[in-house]
Amino acid sequence: MPPSLSAARAFEAAARTLNFTRAAEELGQTQGAISHQVRALEARLGVRLFERGARGLIELTESGRRYLPFVREAFDRLRAGEELVRGSGRAAVLTVSVSPNFASKWLVPRLGDFSKSHPDLDLRISASPHHVDFSRQDIDLAVRHGDGNWPDLHVERLCAEEIFPVCSPNLLQSGLAICSAADLSGRILIHDRDRSRWRDWLAAFGIKAAATEHGPVFDQTALAIDAAVAGQGIALARSALAALDLIAGRLVRPLPEAPPAEFAYWIVCRKSVGEAPKIRRFRSWLLAQAKADEAALAHGVRPLIRSSA
Repeated sequence: MPPSLSAARAFEAAARTLNFTRAAEELGQTQGAISHQVRALEARLGVRLFERGARGLIELTESGRRYLPFVREAFDRLRAGEELVRGSGRAAVLTVSVSPNFASKWLVPRLGDFSKSHPDLDLRISASPHHVDFSRQDIDLAVRHGDGNWPDLHVERLCAEEIFPVCSPNLLQSGLAICSAADLSGRILIHDRDRSRWRDWLAAFGIKAAATEHGPVFDQTALAIDAAVAGQGIALARSALAALDLIAGRLVRPLPEAPPAEFAYWIVCRKSVGEAPKIRRFRSWLLAQAKADEAALAHGVRPLIRSSA
């Protein structure tokens, strides 16, 4: 016989929060009840699942870490079965984790389209600069920026990226022509977090770092792109985050040079829910949006503009 659902749920909540008191609050039980159920589960398995420390601090043991994915998978399958049999009478909740930059420049402007197409999905967006820990956070799906090497997760690439300069079309038409990367040294460059990104990009074209010593520095890529839209200078953008502004004509690319970015955006979730209906629907929508961007930009919705001044 499998362990009781209440004991498994107590273990999962305690493992995710690493705190019996918070697990009890989440499940509407007492701290003593959670502790009792976990001890009963440990007795059943014949191993310790947690190391208990001072002031209620707990940590998973090696046995606990190995056991947790199986418990999470069991609850994932139960939730998927519930969504399958309850039909369309109730909205399915889908919780998605993305970075603040991806949320503001890529996802949020498109959500109206998704809501109209999928009114039965109750979407919850969590924006965080950190990669979600699926073993400890109640997140269904995430969009991550990285190399895609997460073997414990279901992973599908959303889009590859290139890196290139962008600016307002008005800014480009108001100054000296930009015909090569060397011409950027006479313009205001907008920096993302530090000056190293522009420095490395220009160095690939044989341009020394002196060109990057000036210009505003923003701590978010989205802010740097918005500053470029506002005509404050030339930003170094990744293609996914600049796509909507390029398609709308708020930004243009003064140069064709666009080396590939080191990382890409990936859609990730736990393997046990990779084919759940709500996951598949949102993933398909994300991929369709990325494909539409790629097609629009490839067909030159807004061609490069060069100043003749």
